[in-house]
Formats: sequence, C-alpha cells, structure tokens
Amino acid sequence: MKKTLFSVVVAVAALCSCTSSKVEISGKLLGLCPKTVYLEQSSASGKMLIDSVALAADGSYRFEIDNVPATPAMYNLVYCSERVPLLLCKGDKVTVNSLGSPLANYTVSGSEESELLRQFTADYVSGALALTKKMSNYAQADEQERRTIAQEYTAKYREIKRKQISFIVSNKSRLAAVYALYQRLPGEQYLVGADSDIIYFRTVADAISKSYPTSPFLLSLRNDVARMEAQISLMKTIEQRNYPDLEAFDMYGNSIKLSSLDGNVILVDFWSAELGSSNALNADLKEIYNEYEGRGFRIYQVGIDTSKATWINAVQSQRLPWVSVCDFRGQASPMLGLYNVHKLPANYLIGRDGKILGKDLYGEELSKKLEEIL
Repeated sequence: MKKTLFSVVVAVAALCSCTSSKVEISGKLLGLCPKTVYLEQSSASGKMLIDSVALAADGSYRFEIDNVPATPAMYNLVYCSERVPLLLCKGDKVTVNSLGSPLANYTVSGSEESELLRQFTADYVSGALALTKKMSNYAQADEQERRTIAQEYTAKYREIKRKQISFIVSNKSRLAAVYALYQRLPGEQYLVGADSDIIYFRTVADAISKSYPTSPFLLSLRNDVARMEAQISLMKTIEQRNYPDLEAFDMYGNSIKLSSLDGNVILVDFWSAELGSSNALNADLKEIYNEYEGRGFRIYQVGIDTSKATWINAVQSQRLPWVSVCDFRGQASPMLGLYNVHKLPANYLIGRDGKILGKDLYGEELSKKLEEIL
C-alpha cells in the first residue's frame, strides 16, 4: 500500500513539473564590473524589460518567470549591454554562465533551442567582430594594403553568410532558425538578396508550421513572406510598365486592371465618396475628361471607402463616365501603399509609354499638362 501511494505522489509531482508555466534562469557571470543583470522579453512589437537582479558576491544570479507559454518565447539576458538570446518554454530550468564578455563565450544548458541560438551566435558575433577589426585598419592603410583588406573582408563576409544560411537550412524546423533569419551585419538590408530571401523565409515558415504550428513567430514569418511576394510582384510590374499596376472591382462586380488602359494617357485618381469635396472635384474632372477623352485620355478612379452603398450612390448620382473601382478597405487599402498616397485626394498622370508624368494635377494645371501631351 505504501509503495502504491508513493508511486501516485511521484506521478502527481512529475505531472505538476511538466505542466508548470514557470521558467527558472540561473548561473554565474564573472570577470566584469557591472553588478546587475536584466531580463527582457522580445516580441514582434519590441523588447520589454521584465526583471532585474543584483549579482551575488560570487557572480551568481537567479530569475523566475511565471506564465510562460508551452511554445518557446524569446527572451534576452542583458549584461554589460550585451544580449544573450534565449528561447524558453514553460517548465525550463536554464543555466547561463559566462566569463568576461557574455556573447563571446557564454554557455547555456537546460534549453535545446537556446543552445542552438548559442551555436549560431558564437559564429555570427565573432565573424562580425572580425569584419569590424579589418575595417578599422582601412583608413590608415595605403593603396596596396587597402586592396588586401578589401579582399580579406569580402572573403570573411562570404564565410559568415555561408554559415548563416547553412544554420538556417539545417535547423529550419527550429525557432532558432527564425532568429537567424533576421540577423543582419552592419549596413546589411537583406539576408542574401531581395529576391532570394523569400526562399529561405518560405522554407523556415513551412517547417515551423509543422513543428510549432501555434507559435506567434509563424504568423510573423507568413506576413513577411506575403510582404516579400507583394514587393516582388510590384517590382516585376514596374519593370514591365514603369508604374505599379492596380486591380479592383467596379460597381457591377467586374475586375478591372489599370493596365487595361495601356496605350492611353491615364490619370490614376484616388478619392473618397465620404469626403464632402468629392462632388466639386469630380464635376471639374468631368469637364476635362469630356474635352480630352477623344484624344486618348482615360481616368482610373480608385475609391478609398468602406461603405459599398455610399460609394456606389456617389458614382451613380454623379454619373462618373470613367473607370471607377473600390476594394472597400478604406485607409487600409494596399492600393494606397503601392502609390505612396498619404492624403486624399491624390492623383498620378501616366503617359502612353508607362512613365509617370505628374502628380496631384487638378483643374487648369491638369488641362495644361494634357494639352502639352496630347
């Protein structure tokens, strides 16, 4: 009976341990003067300081975090302005030790994802420091030495990027790969290139969707993949036409592309039926349209509205004779972003060759420009 009761107690204790939402972080930080260590939580919205403790006389410290999710979340152990990245989930008991500069030589145990981060960080930080050291000698070097430094710098840079890509691909189903995806060397915008980055982001997103389907990191990855796809599509359109193409529905439900008007002089006009000035602006624009429509002038008018009834009523009551479209997303419409529109009304005049000839042209100024062109 006693043996059975003991077994039950052990089982319950084990179950409580597995389901605990707490995380413990402890260790020793030696060799530097600062006496305080900080703990940050990192998310898509930024970094937030959640705790700080004073180091004991022997350099030891301990943090305890409550309500940590089952899927690993990102934390930083901050000491001497250096951030040691950690991926922690509920129940973890992690030990982080360092002697001297934390990032240069720290050790971590108790978290597999955090150990992967350490492996990546060790190579990446040492590589970045090596690049900085090489460039620090560049200004004082003569021409021959500069060529040598430039060659060494390029070789080191390529080595760092090869290791970074290799780590990402080898650990694509781990959240440490997500961290590695976003690391950039000084002055660097892309992982490998504007078009190539999407391949690695997709690879990691697809793998994470299976290993960590509920992770908030997955949503961020998916959003970035969508943004990259839109950017690539936009650049291809601009390369073909010199202007961003648009596509939206008219009031009859027909999908109409801006590019369907190619070969004409086109005014891309952004307006809102909900604005009180729409009647006067469109009345003036109708006079210009009637004068130049027969000479190859077309208007593609984009309604920035959320109410379908309001927009359709304005188009019908004002008897607008040109192409009128709307996606009913209002200020959230991606069409505004494609043309960098921050205020209404706004317009762009596009020539027959696809080149943008003017912006925010109204009344006499628009008529004068059309007379010159047509």
